[in-house]
Amino acid sequence: MTNLVFNEMLKLTGKRRLLVIALILGILISVFTYAQYRQAEENRKRFGDVNWRVAMEQRIASWQNRITSSRTPEATRKELEIRMNQQKYYLEYNVNPSEPGAPTFVRGFVKSGINLLLPLMMMIIAADLVSAEHSAGTMKVLLTHSVRRWRILLSKYLALLLSVSLIITLFGLLSAVISGLVFGFQGWGAPVLTGFKVSGGQLDASGMHLVPQWQYILMELGLAWFVSAVVATITFMFSVLVRSTAAVMGIMLACLIAGTILSTMVASWESAKYLFMVNLQLISYLEDAAPPVEGMSLGFSLLVLLVWGTAALIISFVSFTRRDVY
Repeated sequence: MTNLVFNEMLKLTGKRRLLVIALILGILISVFTYAQYRQAEENRKRFGDVNWRVAMEQRIASWQNRITSSRTPEATRKELEIRMNQQKYYLEYNVNPSEPGAPTFVRGFVKSGINLLLPLMMMIIAADLVSAEHSAGTMKVLLTHSVRRWRILLSKYLALLLSVSLIITLFGLLSAVISGLVFGFQGWGAPVLTGFKVSGGQLDASGMHLVPQWQYILMELGLAWFVSAVVATITFMFSVLVRSTAAVMGIMLACLIAGTILSTMVASWESAKYLFMVNLQLISYLEDAAPPVEGMSLGFSLLVLLVWGTAALIISFVSFTRRDVY
């Protein structure tokens, strides 16, 4: 099995997919770092060095005005009330949620990337793991070896998980290094509030606790790995079922874009919470208490993604071992 996995990793590196992904991540992180730097400079020129507590109090006052406005929808009013109460806890515990430095950039970038950017990177890796063998005509040759089909597919899947782990590691390291060169490397021990929940439309802070920023980032990266592994597994399933790599990428791209759109408009569609693409934003549960749909939680979303990933893996192995590939 080790040799089979090694051969699959050689195929992936030979296609230079991992190198291309590393370059894409490096470029995107540099662009977003520069954009955030310019935005910070522009805000400093316009408003000067505003104390974070003053800025947060102004934000809370702005939200309070929107809540009392008759033009604000009820759903928006409830969400603003939850966020306003969260911000009050930051003031109470004297915790700056935007502590300057690379850790804050990494924290925000991982949260932004978990819903679309990272899944797209996984899609690039997984889309042609099996379908490319059919397109190139190498599947027949591959199956002539005295190796059982399930072992061949398992080696491809293990190579995929190794690639996912490598990409997440690169994502975290490049974010920390590139942003650190611009914003500095301070703030890894700064406290972050987490553990908020919503119960009956009200903020529940009974489980709230402080964690250092480095630990919070590791929690984020762990959740990002889980989401990436599930998306990669579902893409892997389509790669087994559909022999066209372009079709696989089209299906997954449609699912991911639909998930991004649905996440902002499914509050009244309760059954949508069982779709895997609506449950990708796991990091939101760490800091933003309001879920996309009432009744969703971190445990619920983890379970939904686990069920989708397990089902996709079972379908992949059943289809590959039983279907005539000739």
